[in-house]
Amino acid sequence: MHLIITEKHDTAKRIAAILSEKKPKKERINGVDTYKYDETAVIGLSGHIVEVDFPKEYNNWQKTDLKELIHADIHTSPTHANIVTALRKLGKEAKHLTIATDYDREGELIGVEALKVIQKINPDVPADRVHYSTITPAEIKQAFASPTKIDFNLAAAGESRQIIDLVWGAVLTRFVSLSSGRLGDKFLSVGRVQSPTLAILVNREKERDIFVPVPYWEIYAILANGGEFEAQHKKGRFLDKAEAEAVHAKLGKTGIVKSIETGKRSEKPPTPFNTTEFLRAASAIGVSPANAMRIAEYLYVNGFISYPRTDNTVYPATLDTKGIMESFLNTEFHEYAQKLLTGDLTPTRGKKETTDHPPIHPATPVKRSELREDEWKIYELVVRRFFATFAGETRWETMAVTVDISGEDFGANGARLIEPGWRWYYSYNVPEDRLLPQLKEGQVLTVKETNLAGKETQPPSRYGQGHLIKIMEDLGLGTKSTRHEIISKLYSRAYVVGNPLQPTRTAYAVIEALEKYANTITKPEMTSKLETDMDEISEGKITEDFVIQESREMLGGVFKDMDKNKDLISESLRNGLYEDRIIGTCKKCSSDLIIRKSKKGSRFIGCSGYPKCDFSLPLPKSGQIVVTDKQCELHGLYFIKIINKGKRPWDIGCPHCNFIEWQKKLEEEKKNGSERSESIVPETVPKKVPKKKLAKKE
Repeated sequence: MHLIITEKHDTAKRIAAILSEKKPKKERINGVDTYKYDETAVIGLSGHIVEVDFPKEYNNWQKTDLKELIHADIHTSPTHANIVTALRKLGKEAKHLTIATDYDREGELIGVEALKVIQKINPDVPADRVHYSTITPAEIKQAFASPTKIDFNLAAAGESRQIIDLVWGAVLTRFVSLSSGRLGDKFLSVGRVQSPTLAILVNREKERDIFVPVPYWEIYAILANGGEFEAQHKKGRFLDKAEAEAVHAKLGKTGIVKSIETGKRSEKPPTPFNTTEFLRAASAIGVSPANAMRIAEYLYVNGFISYPRTDNTVYPATLDTKGIMESFLNTEFHEYAQKLLTGDLTPTRGKKETTDHPPIHPATPVKRSELREDEWKIYELVVRRFFATFAGETRWETMAVTVDISGEDFGANGARLIEPGWRWYYSYNVPEDRLLPQLKEGQVLTVKETNLAGKETQPPSRYGQGHLIKIMEDLGLGTKSTRHEIISKLYSRAYVVGNPLQPTRTAYAVIEALEKYANTITKPEMTSKLETDMDEISEGKITEDFVIQESREMLGGVFKDMDKNKDLISESLRNGLYEDRIIGTCKKCSSDLIIRKSKKGSRFIGCSGYPKCDFSLPLPKSGQIVVTDKQCELHGLYFIKIINKGKRPWDIGCPHCNFIEWQKKLEEEKKNGSERSESIVPETVPKKVPKKKLAKKE
């Protein structure tokens, strides 16, 4: 029997359907769907079927010596026992094994994991590997017609990442969580990629915190003569208000066109999508990187787009770009495909060219009605980007006008699209025409009105998810496959909220403690070095054992610094986390209002002046509480959000306003003579508990 192993069930089903002449027979083995035809069986895994972990004696956080944990042995254990059992049953009968998992580090490792399971009961089974970038009939048949060898170096690079991330994450997370007293489901996670990424966000926020706005003034004039347009004083910003007021005061009722400069400007078409640019583009149209990657994975598995994890920005010569273009002639994109096919199909080229996978591109057409709205949005993005890389430049006609008003120069710029070029195909965020009326030098214009606008310089902007992924790539933090996952983890641990990303006070507390006492873990250099080492493992230049040992020694140095400053780190974290619990100031006694927990585990906002002051407000029973920097104008309390895994954050807003609103609803129900229904009580507010009773529970 020929056994084919794919990374996912859906991939197995699709590949079996492509390779079999007749419909393959579905057969459940140990609860796992497999697909059989002729003398072939195809089974899909669920990603990794084994995981790396420490021996059980290291499970207790409080009793484990973290120095020992740094150098502890690592073992593997099954994560999907039913799949492993099914593999063994099929593998025992296999005369030939083909690994058909995704072609990257992770996919190679998943394939090798499955191979090792089978080799334990069938050690001499011959095994080969197939590579493909699209799950289309042509490419799958070609891949299986020319199998290659399994790349054990690539798998070793993937395994080294698993082990290094496990050891660093376990040691640092346990140290910080134990030092801060934050255990259980509210532990403080720390990681070799996560922490430098979070430090980028915290340090950006600190720049915003210390930013002192500088006032400035700008002068505008509305000019008319056949058509109105706005011009701005050529100086731009006036930092001296008196100077700006003096200039504004002298402006008369007419202006003279001093000069007109016309020209042309062109925009080169974009380069093909690699993973980073794809995620940035998806983020720009309102799809988060995590969702974009999830959808892209679905589209890939179903044969609609190519493999979405790639660094490549150059279409390989072997890619049938003309054939892909022609496949869209009978779709809603026919007009675009038809126009491009009449010309020379020469695509743009990016700076990075690799040989593993091509840039992300459409593989086969699909109807809009066959996809969900968000799936179509991503599919259309990929199709339009593909078309745009073959299109011509976008051309603009420009005009720059200078107008003299009472001896002061004002300027206005206009632009008109004269050749849409690639923007016709890739119709996202197209700049609008800025049209100026027909003007000539020496022409007298009427000054309809002038405006002296007072403004302030703005703090540096926060990073959006797309921008952050680009920064991570530039700094060597994470990989094309993991960067969006790191950002998702920052959200799930309540280190950041919103998009652009805003770090919470918990993030401040953790990063400030690490930067002060264990600076290495917050800098990208260490992580970037390990990423380079992993690349060299995949190239066969160094061994997996060498890199893992090197990383343990690096971690040992970091831990030594942390352990030496253990008490200071603990104090810094506890002080910072106390501030993270502060909701505002009590109006009854001026003490801090903080998030507290009763002896029975329920949470509430209570006064730190208790027992002298018993003011309290209820809080939801579950979910992570995030205190934002927005304050209620009426009560002075910080707005809060509740984060539950897998759900959208609950924006409670001001907890006092929320509580008052809830009480109003109760009163309305009472007046109507109806019993309270749980459905009309806001799910962000628990049942009413008397204030004194709440306070005494603490």
